Amino acid sequence: MGDNVFYNQLPTEARDSIRTIVAAKVRRDSLSRSRGDSITPDGRRIRLDKNGQVKEPFFSDSMKMSRVALLSVPLPGFGQIYNKEYWKLGVLYPVVGTTTALFLHENKMYKPLKAKYDQYLVDNGYFRTEELDKIQTELIQHNTRRQIYASLAVASYLYFIGDAVLNFESSEVTKVNRATTLSTIFPGAGQAYNKSYWRVPIVVGGIATTIYTIDWNNRGYQRFKTAYSLVIDHEKNPQKYPNGPADEFQGAYTATFLKNLKDSYRRNRDLCIILTAGVYLLNILDAHVDSHLQDFDISDDLSMNVEPYFGYTPIGTQPVYGVNMSLNF
Repeated sequence: MGDNVFYNQLPTEARDSIRTIVAAKVRRDSLSRSRGDSITPDGRRIRLDKNGQVKEPFFSDSMKMSRVALLSVPLPGFGQIYNKEYWKLGVLYPVVGTTTALFLHENKMYKPLKAKYDQYLVDNGYFRTEELDKIQTELIQHNTRRQIYASLAVASYLYFIGDAVLNFESSEVTKVNRATTLSTIFPGAGQAYNKSYWRVPIVVGGIATTIYTIDWNNRGYQRFKTAYSLVIDHEKNPQKYPNGPADEFQGAYTATFLKNLKDSYRRNRDLCIILTAGVYLLNILDAHVDSHLQDFDISDDLSMNVEPYFGYTPIGTQPVYGVNMSLNF
């Protein structure tokens, strides 16, 4: 009542200014609520999610470990910057950059040799010659080096993502979170973090085996796919091949037989890809569960103690007799 009297006694210009300020505040609060925002008592605007919880900005000083790891994938070194370990960038970029550059160089040398090798086989058949052996030797050398450089580049890249996770400091990060994240980044890393070292060769060996079977079946698929294509082309255009079929089997197998082999290798390759994905997911689950189980006491100290009890009632006047039983596990 007193406020209304005071307001009515104000000059017209003052009352108009107050109404303008109040209307602007109402519009601002209404707009904030419609956008999912909220105004704190000190005037700061914060973003709320659909559950009414404070929604942190994507880039902030208190990011979650999973987000830091995720951003380190497209932005190598982001985790080290977030952890304020700037000196590691001087190791990260030269190592990853150098191995990547060497891989690209070897790959550039490998591709024309591979094309030359394939064309030579088409033109001259699969008979061993000195020229063919020379091309194949160079081909193998460049392919071996490019695979080594590619492996080093990927390994160093993943190492620095894992390093960001290992050195991430937050009271909200548990051992389970860290082990699960490490296994997601690199199979076997979570098991090593849990100190279950005997599981590491099993996980790594399983992944390596499935990847090898993918490559082996894919090579078989490409081999019989090429032979099948050459046999089909010979059947349609025999004038192009005066010396007979140009496939590596010299026409010993029919197109139907080669097609069945091609499809078989392709099917096995696809199944191995699915198996590799299953082993990868199992590796994450194993690290997660193993980290949980390490917090449980699984010692052999399982016992039950029974002993007599003597005391008094709460008032302290009547004696009480009984038995105490305790179970340790």
